[in-house]
Amino acid sequence: MGKDVALVLSSGGARGFAHIGAINELESRGYNITSVAGTSMGALVGGIYASGRLREFEEWVSSLDMMEVLRLTDVTLSSNGFVKGNRIIEKLKEIVHDHDIEDLPIPYCAIATDLIRGRERIFNNGSLFNAIRASISIPTFFQPYKLGGDYFVDGGLVNPIPINRVKRIDGDLLAVVNVNADIPHVMMEPPEEPEEKGILRMIRSINDRTGKHIPKNKKDHIGLFNLNNRSISIMLNQITALTLRNYQVDLMVSISRESYGTYDFYRAAEIIREGRRATSVALEGLESGEYTGL
Repeated sequence: MGKDVALVLSSGGARGFAHIGAINELESRGYNITSVAGTSMGALVGGIYASGRLREFEEWVSSLDMMEVLRLTDVTLSSNGFVKGNRIIEKLKEIVHDHDIEDLPIPYCAIATDLIRGRERIFNNGSLFNAIRASISIPTFFQPYKLGGDYFVDGGLVNPIPINRVKRIDGDLLAVVNVNADIPHVMMEPPEEPEEKGILRMIRSINDRTGKHIPKNKKDHIGLFNLNNRSISIMLNQITALTLRNYQVDLMVSISRESYGTYDFYRAAEIIREGRRATSVALEGLESGEYTGL
C-alpha cells in the first residue's frame, strides 16, 4: 500500500482544529501528504500546512483561552456580519507570512462561495491569505470578504468537502477528514474546563447557545445563531453525503458534528487530540485491510 496521500479537509468551524491532529497522525505514521484541498477551516489549516508552518500555528491556537479568542474578535455593528475578520488574519500573518499559492511546496486549493454569482470559487493561485479569508467567511458571523468587485462567503455553502478539487497523482491515497459527520460523539476524556468568573461565564453562555443545535428544553429559544448553525449543518450534511457517493475514499476520518461547537476556538488543544485519535482509528482499519471509506 502506498504512503502518498491527497488530503481533503472539510469545513466545520472550530471542529476544524481536528485537521491538525489528523495531519500530525498521518505524518507520524510515515504518510506523505502530496496535495491538500480545503473549505473554511479546512482551507485555513490546509493552507498553513502547505506553507510549512503548521507546528507554529498549533502551538499558538493550543494556548488560546476564552479571553484571547475574544480579543481576536473584531466585533462590528454591520448588518452583514458581526465580525470583520481582519484581526485574526493579521495575527495569522505574524505566524505565517503570506505566499502566492502557486509558490507553495505542494498543490493547495481553497473553496469559497461567490455571493453575487451564487457559485463556487476555486482559489489555487494568488494570495494564500485572500484564499483563506474568503473561504472562512461563515455567513452572519464573519462579514463577506470583498476582493476586487466580488464578495465571498464560506465555501461550505457550495462544497463543504472538496474531493473533486484536490490534485491527485496516480497511486495517491484519497484521504478525507470530515468534522461534520452525522455520528454520535463519544467523549474520550473530560474536557479541561477553565475557571469561570464574570465575563468568562457570560462568554461561555453565549458560546453554548450559538454552538449547539436544537435545544433539549422546548422552552429554550433557538435564537439567530442557533437557527443559522442548524440550517447550515443540514445543508452541509446533504451536500457531503451526495459528494461521498461519487468517490471511492481510501481513508475516511469522521468527527461527530456534535463533538464541539462551531465557535469553541478556545478548546483547540482537545479538538486537535480528538482529530489525532479519530485518524489513528481510521488508519488502523486501513492498515489492517478493513474498509474505512463510505
